[in-house]
Amino acid sequence: MDRELILAVAGLACRYPGAARDALCGVSLEVRAGEFHAVLGPNGSGKTTLIRAGLGLVAPTAGRAEVLGRPAREWSRRELARVVGVVPQREENLFPQRVRETVLLGRYPHLSLFGGVRADDRASVDRALVACDAADLAGRWLWTLSGGEYQRVRLARALAQEPKLLALDEPTASLDVRHEMQLFELVRSLVDQRGLAALVITHHVNLAARFADQVLILAEGRAVARGTPVDVLTRDTVERVFQWPVAIAPFDGRPQMIPLRKQENDT
Repeated sequence: MDRELILAVAGLACRYPGAARDALCGVSLEVRAGEFHAVLGPNGSGKTTLIRAGLGLVAPTAGRAEVLGRPAREWSRRELARVVGVVPQREENLFPQRVRETVLLGRYPHLSLFGGVRADDRASVDRALVACDAADLAGRWLWTLSGGEYQRVRLARALAQEPKLLALDEPTASLDVRHEMQLFELVRSLVDQRGLAALVITHHVNLAARFADQVLILAEGRAVARGTPVDVLTRDTVERVFQWPVAIAPFDGRPQMIPLRKQENDT
């Protein structure tokens, strides 16, 4: 079945001013509707830069990045927000807002310049809050939230945009086990039931292995491996990239990584 190509990155290279090496070097990736892609790699491997450059927020030094077949740098922020819902790794909210007002921000790309908030917009906000287990937080001030609660609100805001692509950078930061699993289950269901595309940066190798269709592993800005979790998450590759001894064991047909203590590995 043909799936719409949402994000296409080919031979992408980026270097930040003053940096000693490229943040990305020759990375390629295609994300289609109905696909869940996970990006793994050590700290500083270029994962966040991949999303930023792929969406036209950082100018590449080489290669191309397209959203729906159009160069990413040509999209205005408002246009892009109608297609892509982004949850960045870091974000500071400087305004005193309640949760519902924050999630409602996700609807602004869809509002006319002179139009007010419609019933459909409020309904979208309600659905997003429920999906993220945050409906009971709707009346709370942001500054009263825990880190995990705020993370769920940020995801709800992205869902309220009703995008074609969700781009999530470390979305499980500060979440407990229950909400980590709920988040990945939610993204998987959105991909399967609504045909969304998902691009998730995560340090959770095992969650990526259990939920993603495709995994891209980066190291020092380069693509080390790309493919299905079974093909990519081998002991040799994981140990080489993360520089730590591991065991790989199957669970429900998916590889799961078990970090070893070095003395256990040596005996």
